[in-house]
Amino acid sequence: MPRILTYNVHRCLGTDGRLSPARVADVIAAYEPDVVALQEVDVGRARTGGIDQAHAIAQALGMHMHFHASLRVRQEEYGNAILTRRPSHLVKAAALPGLAKKPALEPRGALWASVNLGGTDVQVINTHLGLRRHERLAQVDALLGPHWLGHPACREPVILLGDLNASPRSRAYQRLISHLRDAQAAPQLARPKATFPSRLPMLRIDHVFVSRSIHVLRAETVRTPLARAASDHLPLLVEFQIIQSKGHKPSIAYAQE
Repeated sequence: MPRILTYNVHRCLGTDGRLSPARVADVIAAYEPDVVALQEVDVGRARTGGIDQAHAIAQALGMHMHFHASLRVRQEEYGNAILTRRPSHLVKAAALPGLAKKPALEPRGALWASVNLGGTDVQVINTHLGLRRHERLAQVDALLGPHWLGHPACREPVILLGDLNASPRSRAYQRLISHLRDAQAAPQLARPKATFPSRLPMLRIDHVFVSRSIHVLRAETVRTPLARAASDHLPLLVEFQIIQSKGHKPSIAYAQE
């Protein structure tokens, strides 16, 4: 069965202060995911030695990657990536809205790749939302709108995942689950687990949301000693089965306030 993993890698800077893309790759490799969504990836940044972290992790895993820079400063980039060894193509990569009155907020973005898993094209959208409530709501509205989940090409099955900086009690989360299902909240699974901070997880802010044609078989946070050290977030792994693939659109509509 296919496996997908989301992981905020904190620019590969561990809780022990050590910078290591190889260690992040080792955490991921132990669970053999088919698709990996990474957030907070540095590419060519001086602070992390000028390494292309997305490429380094993908190469270590034997995967190809799609990267979108949410932030660019000269030759330095920072953003999100989708890695897979399955056939895939990038559909869209773009910025998400911020707050007009807060132009200094960290830019946010998302990328959408179509990944062929067992003969079915799965639409995978990876994102990292903002820290402020109104910012997240604007970004969720954009993702639910006609350029992302509401786009004609965004057909079943669909997975939206990443670091949403939103707990299950938040309005951003509630808005998303009115259109998609939280993989960790599937009724046949154990109680959902927190992902942040990695040393003593208390907050469930990293999520995998799925459309109706995806049946979740397993959802777990990776809590190995290596994972607790490699980043300030724990990875979230979801194993699933595609129960139908008829090319119809999921029941997703633009969410109005």
